[in-house]
Amino acid sequence: MKVIEQQLINAGITPIAGVDEAGRGACAGPLVVAAVILNNPFDPALSEVRDSKELSEKKREILFETISTHASAISVVIVSAQEVDSRGVHAANLDGMRRAVHGLEHLPAYVLTDGYSIDGLTIPNLAVWKGDQVAMTISAASIIAKVTRDRIMRELDNKYPEYGFSGHKGYITAGHTIALNKFGVCIHHRRSFSNIAALIHK
Repeated sequence: MKVIEQQLINAGITPIAGVDEAGRGACAGPLVVAAVILNNPFDPALSEVRDSKELSEKKREILFETISTHASAISVVIVSAQEVDSRGVHAANLDGMRRAVHGLEHLPAYVLTDGYSIDGLTIPNLAVWKGDQVAMTISAASIIAKVTRDRIMRELDNKYPEYGFSGHKGYITAGHTIALNKFGVCIHHRRSFSNIAALIHK
């Protein structure tokens, strides 16, 4: 952890932004992309920050606040299900990454992303394999994105309780499938996804 950031800082390349997304594989709800610049990736206060998937929901919420306190800039982009459908999830994700970086209060000297390089971004950037596990800035972005999206899905659950969004967060599960077969799709389901398309065209 932190080796990539250390090499960049040693070379005098700062500030560094980490970028990650949440909800790429969900069949309902938005895609959420976050970009984060940390004041100091090596701050002991951030020692528990890691890939959001390795953390409990409660721990992510706590670290969301910690990251917010120790970041010099945070940008979050919400990509609707409709935009995912119209552009395709990969194109929508890349565009969300570009928008998130350019939405930062101050631009970074370098950008680290989880898995996908950002085509068209003029700022030097590097796609890091399993970046949310090996780069602190990307891990921080993954937590910001995941917590933001989970909060949105809990809000959607209040409006559409029949689907159980607060539990599965829009991913396909046995319970979600049962609800879809019973109630059909809502405006927050991604119609370009095969399981949703199959229901629409029954």
